[in-house]
Amino acid sequence: MTYETLDLARDDRGVVTVTLNLPETRNAMSGAMIAELTDLAGALGDDGSMRAVVLAGAGKVFCAGGDLTWMKAQIAADRATRIREATKLAQMLRALNEMPKPLIGKLHGAALGGGVGLACVCDVALAATGTRFGLTETRLGLIPATIGPYVLARMGEGRARRVFMSARLFEAEEAAELGIIARAVPPEDLDDAIEAEVLPYLSVAPKAVGAAKALARSLGPRIDDAVIEDTIRRLADTWEGEEAAHGIGAFLDKTPPRWA
Repeated sequence: MTYETLDLARDDRGVVTVTLNLPETRNAMSGAMIAELTDLAGALGDDGSMRAVVLAGAGKVFCAGGDLTWMKAQIAADRATRIREATKLAQMLRALNEMPKPLIGKLHGAALGGGVGLACVCDVALAATGTRFGLTETRLGLIPATIGPYVLARMGEGRARRVFMSARLFEAEEAAELGIIARAVPPEDLDDAIEAEVLPYLSVAPKAVGAAKALARSLGPRIDDAVIEDTIRRLADTWEGEEAAHGIGAFLDKTPPRWA
C-alpha cells in the first residue's frame, strides 16, 4: 500500500507504524489524508497478519487538526457538498475507532482540534511531555462536532466540558488527567513506552482482540448512525454560519478575529 499523505512501516512481527506525513502543514487533515486514513483502516482491519497499529506524526507535531484550506472550501460550498465532506471526516473517525486491530497513538509536539479526535479513537495514546493539546475549533467559529462522540466517550462529559468549548491549550499531563492519553513520558522514553504497549498484543489471539474491542465499543457510549449523522449536520450548520467564515478568514489572513 502506498499513500501520498501517509508513511507506512511494517516490521516482521506484524506491527505497522502509520505516520501522518504532511509535516509542511503540521499534519493537518486534508481531504486526501481523510480519504487515505479511511482506506487504510479498512485495509489493515482486513489483514489477518497485522497484530498492532501505531499512529504517529512526522515533523514537529502529531496533528494540528483540520486543514484550513479544506475548511475554507466548505464555507464556500453548497450544503450538499458540506454534508458530503463532513461525512467523509466522520466515516474516517469511525473506521479508525472500529478497526479490529489495537490502535496505539504516539503523540508529540501538539495535538489540536481533529488531532485530539485522532488520539481519542486510539485504544491507548501516549504523549511526550511538552506536547500541547487543545480543542481549538471555537477560536475559528466552529465546533468539535464529528470528533465529539469520541472525545466524550474517552473523557466523559464532565471532564470534556473543561476544555470542549474554551479552546484553551493544555499540557500532556492534563491530557492524561482528562483521559485523552494514558500517560505522558519524557520524549527520550516515548519509543520504549510505545513498544511496551505493543508487546502484549504479540501474545494474544488476533481475532479475539478484535472481538474484545467490538464488545467494549458495544458496551460504551452510543456512537451509531444517528449520532454520527447528527454531528455531520451540526458541523455543516456551523460551516454555514457567519462566525466560521469570519474566523477561518481571519486565521488565513493572520489577523485576529473580532472576538479575540
